[in-house]
Amino acid sequence: MENVIVLIVGAGPAGLATAACLTQFSIPYVIVEREDCSASLWRNRAYDRLKLHHAKEFCELPHMSYPADAPTYIPKALFVNYLDDYMERFDIQPKYLTSVESSKYENDKKCWSIVARDMAEGTTMNFVAKFLVVASGENSAENIPDIPGLHSFPGEAIHSSRYKSGKSFSGKSVLVIGSGNSGMEIAYDLATHGANTSIVIRSPIHVMTKELIRLGMTLAQHLPLNLVDNLLVMATKFIFGDLTRHGIRMPKMGPMNLKSKTGRSAVIDVGTVGLIKRGIIQVQGSISKIMGNIVKFQSGDEIPFDAIVFATGYKSTANMWLKNGESMLNDNGLPTKEYPNHWKGENRLYCAGLARRGLAGIAADAKNIADDIKSVIGSMCG
Repeated sequence: MENVIVLIVGAGPAGLATAACLTQFSIPYVIVEREDCSASLWRNRAYDRLKLHHAKEFCELPHMSYPADAPTYIPKALFVNYLDDYMERFDIQPKYLTSVESSKYENDKKCWSIVARDMAEGTTMNFVAKFLVVASGENSAENIPDIPGLHSFPGEAIHSSRYKSGKSFSGKSVLVIGSGNSGMEIAYDLATHGANTSIVIRSPIHVMTKELIRLGMTLAQHLPLNLVDNLLVMATKFIFGDLTRHGIRMPKMGPMNLKSKTGRSAVIDVGTVGLIKRGIIQVQGSISKIMGNIVKFQSGDEIPFDAIVFATGYKSTANMWLKNGESMLNDNGLPTKEYPNHWKGENRLYCAGLARRGLAGIAADAKNIADDIKSVIGSMCG
């Protein structure tokens, strides 16, 4: 049995940021991570060409800036180096290969009882914590939709977390399912590597340049979101024109309001739109079913494919091990309260990085959590 003040579950950016903020207040903690490294999503499950989608000033973790000579949009490798330097600066030492199996609040003892497994030794570990921070991420487990007939597909069908590069798909017909930032960028990568590429775009999306996103995020600090949205939509239409005839519809709600109210991000174009306009990438609608290597769409079209890439996101797994967390997380393992009050539950339970606010949201969560724990400890001692 190990008694701790704060137990942080997850050593991704959210867990590391929370640890650093606690360190600033000299509050002791233990951070556990089920993988064998920190930020495993970035190290092991991100495609090669990935860069942070937002400018670096919106992607810093608390108390440490990027190097002065860092590019505006940080590549994956540089971000991983930044996280390594961050851990070294704040002396963050996670307990790796430690998978939390259950946690519950002991009301009589006013503490959290956590059972974890040492995956290397195969033994059980028990923690008792005054405070519990869920930082296991909204991207914990792959989300692959249940498509009728998927089991019959004979080709390669992978989640985007296993996609690295389009090199191995050259000359093949590939369907990308999902039109968020990952899906659109993977489609571009496939096409530029010589794959015959199609992408499923079902829902309306905002497509913008990274410069417009940066401008919008900067203006949103000073102007009403409705005004910023109007400016961004006008600029988008000027840059890209009417995309509806290419199968891309724009949401009724503006991009900044959409992000603020739903957590859904605009898609940052890396060149995909140009390839769609030229017919190099084909846009498809919803899938009806899969019959062997044939994908039937609701439009009635039936098209053969050699491979499918699911850029359909991830899901939180916190509810699999967290008991008594109903005050903070819903059935999908995401916050029940709306931003910006999402990060705190009952009985000294917190979550970091689950609000779909990117790295800026992670930084805000970590600061809020550390400030609150400091305040609670102060009142307990006082």
